[in-house]
Amino acid sequence: MNDMTQPASRLSMAEIEALFALPFADLMYQAQTVHRAHFDPNRVQLSTLLSIKTGGCSEDCGYCPQSARYDAGVENQGLLNLDDVLVAARAAKAAGASRFCMGAAWRGPKQRDLEPVLDMVREVRALGLETCATLGMLKDGQAEQLKEAGLDYYNHNLDTAPEFYGDVITTRQYQDRLDTLERVRHADLHVCCGGIVGMGESRTQRAGLIAQLASLDPQPESVPINLLVQVEGTPLAGTEALDPLEFVRTIAVARLSMPKSFVRLSAGRQQMSDAVQALCFLAGANSIFYGEKLLTTGNPEWERDQRLFDTLGLTAL
Repeated sequence: MNDMTQPASRLSMAEIEALFALPFADLMYQAQTVHRAHFDPNRVQLSTLLSIKTGGCSEDCGYCPQSARYDAGVENQGLLNLDDVLVAARAAKAAGASRFCMGAAWRGPKQRDLEPVLDMVREVRALGLETCATLGMLKDGQAEQLKEAGLDYYNHNLDTAPEFYGDVITTRQYQDRLDTLERVRHADLHVCCGGIVGMGESRTQRAGLIAQLASLDPQPESVPINLLVQVEGTPLAGTEALDPLEFVRTIAVARLSMPKSFVRLSAGRQQMSDAVQALCFLAGANSIFYGEKLLTTGNPEWERDQRLFDTLGLTAL
C-alpha cells in the first residue's frame, strides 16, 4: 500500500485515482492521519450562508434552481437591504458561526450591483465576523474593491472536472472560472473553491475535480464539497444518487490532496444521516454550513447539528 500520510506538494491524477481505489479502512486511516497532522480533529469551523439576491440568473447550470431557464419553484428576490442582512448576520454570530457568506445569483456583478454589497461586507465585518461572498464572475478591479471593503474570502467553485463540465454548464467556460480565481488571488483574498459531486460523473471525473482543485497554486484555503441536491425542474433532477460511502471517499481524497485546506460539508448535508456525516468528519471534513438555509436548498436545523456535535465530541472553532 502506498503511504501518502506524508502529504506531497501536489498529487498526480494517477495518485488521486489510486487513493479513491484504496480499501475504505486504509483510505480513512490515511486521511485521518494527515488531518491530525494539520488540524485539531475535534474542532469544526462554522459558516452561515445567506442568499442576498435569489433567482433570475442567466446561466444554464444544470443543478441550479436559480437559473431563469428552469421552472424550479424558486421565487425571484431582488437584492436584500442592508438591515435585513445585518439581522441575519447577528443571528448567525449568536448561533456560533464565525464566518458569514453572502451569495447573489448573478452571472457576475455590475458595478451598480457591487456598491451595496461592499456596504454589506463592511458592516458584517464590523460585527466581528469573517466575511465571504459568492457573486459570480468578477471583472478586473472588482476583487480589489471587495478586499478594500474588508472581504476575507471569495467563493467561486470549479463545479466538476473539465472533462464533465460541458455536460452540466454551457453558458460559462471552465477558463472563465479559473480567470475569476486568478483575480481573487491577485487581490490577496482567501479562496473558497470546491465542487459538486453526484451529478452523474464517473469516479475518474470526481478524481479530476480533486486534481484541479489541488493544482491551484496556492491551494484554496477553503474547499466546499457539495452533494447534488436534486430540485424538480432542473435538468439534473432524477440523476442516480451517489452512494454515501463514495461521498465519504471524496472527502477523504480531498483531505489527502489538500492537507492544509479546510474541507467543508456544504449542500446536500441535510440528506445525509448522522452516521455518514460522522464518517465525513473522520475523513477530514472540518467545516460546515450551519443554519436554516443554504442558498435555496435546505440545511439541517441548528438543533440537529448541536446534538450531532455533542454526540461526536466536536466543538466549534
